[in-house]
Amino acid sequence: MSSSASSQSAIASPSDSASRRHDELSYQQLILLAAIIGITGGLVATAYYYTLEASIDIVWQSIPEFIKLNFASEFLAKNYVWIATTIGGLLVGLTLYFMGLPGEVAFVVDKVHDPGHITIRQTPAMVIASLFSIAFGGSAGPEAPLVQVNGSFGGWLGRKLNLTARSTRVMTFCGMSAALGAFFGAPLGGALFALEIPHRRGLEYYEALVPAVLSAILSFCVFRLNTGLTIGGIYHFTAIPKLSLINLAEGALLGAIGAFIALIFVLLFRGIGHLSEYIAHHRILLATLGGLSIGIIAYFLPQTLFFGEKEIETIVETGATFGITMLLAIAAAKMLAISCTLHSGFRGGFIFPLFYIGAAIGLAIALAFPQIHPTIGMVCLMAAVNVAVTKTPISTSVILSVLSDTAMLPVIVIASFVSFLLTTQLSLIQTQRSRYLEITAVE
Repeated sequence: MSSSASSQSAIASPSDSASRRHDELSYQQLILLAAIIGITGGLVATAYYYTLEASIDIVWQSIPEFIKLNFASEFLAKNYVWIATTIGGLLVGLTLYFMGLPGEVAFVVDKVHDPGHITIRQTPAMVIASLFSIAFGGSAGPEAPLVQVNGSFGGWLGRKLNLTARSTRVMTFCGMSAALGAFFGAPLGGALFALEIPHRRGLEYYEALVPAVLSAILSFCVFRLNTGLTIGGIYHFTAIPKLSLINLAEGALLGAIGAFIALIFVLLFRGIGHLSEYIAHHRILLATLGGLSIGIIAYFLPQTLFFGEKEIETIVETGATFGITMLLAIAAAKMLAISCTLHSGFRGGFIFPLFYIGAAIGLAIALAFPQIHPTIGMVCLMAAVNVAVTKTPISTSVILSVLSDTAMLPVIVIASFVSFLLTTQLSLIQTQRSRYLEITAVE
């Protein structure tokens, strides 16, 4: 009898141990952890923001002023842009060579699906490489590094607490949402974006929605409190008249145009990617050449520098003075700059760069066809181009309605969904897919 009992105990023990190793959260525990991740995410975003702002100031203000005061060199003054971006590329390359390759957006999306968390080991390389990438003028934004840093923290916390894969994935989403809620200044939109981007045809990890929104809200509050940045629209678009059915039709048309522009961008992006494969194993050389390419583009069109958040304001306020041809040239050059940036090893996101392309082309269309209001042209193209690439129609509509501080959400939604439906077969993020069939027994 004792032998049999011992045998049964030995058989039951692994199951009991597995149960202890993989715990499911109660709803109250889930909300508590989401709050912790949100507050932490806001602090991380604050630290990253101040570090990035200081770095940009050093590269583009302090150093040029020092050169001007101490070196009367016309060559340095005239060619500083491409020299700086090339040095930035070299620093990115050295970072990748010595610290390893951190993941990109596709990597993050893949890990969210399986195993449900992002490895934290790649976080230091991502932080340093992205700071060099953005500070030295690359066409990539801070949303990607923030998503990876905060998302990896959420996943790490889930594993430290011995949670199931399902609960750990929710923690990862909370971290991603915290990053985007702070960065976009739109907590709901940021959370929805984090939940939409893993898929090509709509949000599927619905169980993470409430905790993700909570994390985004708390991160947003902490970030705004620490930085003093304003709440609400960051762009001052011209007010639009009361919407009519004509405006809705314009939104649909602009959505279709945005889908076509996105197709051109994806084809260009893939073409640059194929060219970069020839020297992909030479990380330092590739990144340095990438920095040089960004600098040469910016030498002729300085509007292509950086990731576009502040540059969009220039398009909104003074873009009409550029003229149609110049606006289209800026948009085309920005597509090339984004492609060179990301394929050369620079780290960062492409959401605001895509917004910038849409704003430039949208204004050009409004100038060519005055019956289209400039605000409608810009915002609808911003939405359509981004949605076609990222497959995030709901969150993009919410985010742009906040950033633009306009009452044209119905038009934005129409432009977004027309673009989305027209580009269901177009994919830039290859790891976007339907969620895996989750088997509770395995988790």
